[in-house]
Amino acid sequence: MKANWIIISLLLFYSCDFAMDIQQEFKNYSPPILEPHLTILGIAQDAGYPQANCKKSCCKNLWNDKDARKMVSSIAFRDPNNHAAWIFDATPDFKDQLEITQKDSCLLHGIFLTHAHMGHYTGLMHLGREAMGAKQIPVYAKPRMKSYLENNGPWSQLVELKNIELRNLENDNQINENFSVESFEVPHRDEFSETVGFKIIGPNKSALFIPDIDKWNLWDTDINALVQKVDYAFLDGTFFQNGEIWGRDMSQIPHPFVEESIEQFEKLDKAQKSKIYFIHLNHTNPLLKENSKEKQYLESLGYNVAVEGMNFLM
Repeated sequence: MKANWIIISLLLFYSCDFAMDIQQEFKNYSPPILEPHLTILGIAQDAGYPQANCKKSCCKNLWNDKDARKMVSSIAFRDPNNHAAWIFDATPDFKDQLEITQKDSCLLHGIFLTHAHMGHYTGLMHLGREAMGAKQIPVYAKPRMKSYLENNGPWSQLVELKNIELRNLENDNQINENFSVESFEVPHRDEFSETVGFKIIGPNKSALFIPDIDKWNLWDTDINALVQKVDYAFLDGTFFQNGEIWGRDMSQIPHPFVEESIEQFEKLDKAQKSKIYFIHLNHTNPLLKENSKEKQYLESLGYNVAVEGMNFLM
C-alpha cells in the first residue's frame, strides 16, 4: 500500500510539473502573423551594440549582459501566404536574423542591398561553402554594388559557386502580387558602391527604409513629402547629436543627427511624425538606453525608436 502511495505521489508531482511547463510554454507562445508584414531584425549601426573594444559607459555593461545587446540594422518583408521572405541588408548578424525571418515556414527568397559598408553586405558570407552552401539566393543590387561583388573576393566566389544570383536592382521591382520594391539613390560615402534607400510596398501599406544618408538637405528629394506618402518610415538615426563620438571628426562620418531630423520634420503633424522610427543607432546613441532623457524627449514629440522584433502589417 505504501509503495502505491509513493507511485501516486510521484505521478502527481510529475503531472503538476508537466502542467506548469505547458502553462509556461503557452504564456510564451505568440501566434504567427498570417498577413504580409515587416519585421525589425536589428536597430544598431554597422558595428553592433556593444561595439568592438568599447569599454566606455555606453557599452561596458553589455559585455556581461547578452540580453541587452542589439543586432545590426535590418528588416524583413515576410509573406506567410506564399511562405516567402526577403531581407533588407545582409548584416554581420545575418545567421540570427535569418532564423527570425524564416520562422513559421517563411523561406528566404532574396536579399536587397543598400550599399557596400560593412554592416550592410558582409553577412553574405553565411551563404558560402564554409557555411550554408546556399543555392542561387537572389541578391538585388545596383550596378556598382553588383560589380563590387562580382570582382572582389571572397564575394566573387559566392557568384562563381552560384551561392547567390545577382540581380539588377531596378527603380521599380515587382516581386510578387503582395510585394514590390522601389529603390532610389541617396547621398552617402560611396567608396565602393552607390547607396540606396527603399520604398517597400505591400498589398495594403508601404514603408521607407533609409538606414544611411549623409544629410537630408544634401538630397534632391523632399524627405518630408516622402514620409507623408507612406505608412511607416524607418530612417537613419545613427547619431543623436554632434560631438557624440569622442576624439573623432564627425564630419568624416556624416549622418543626419537626430536633433537635425527633429528640426527637419518639425512642420509635420503628430500623425505624420508617428510614422517615423529611427534605426541604425550607433553604440554611443542615448536612444539605445530605454530610460534616457533623449529617448523620452523624442517620444514626447511623437517620434519612435525602432525595436527588434517589432512587426508592421503591410
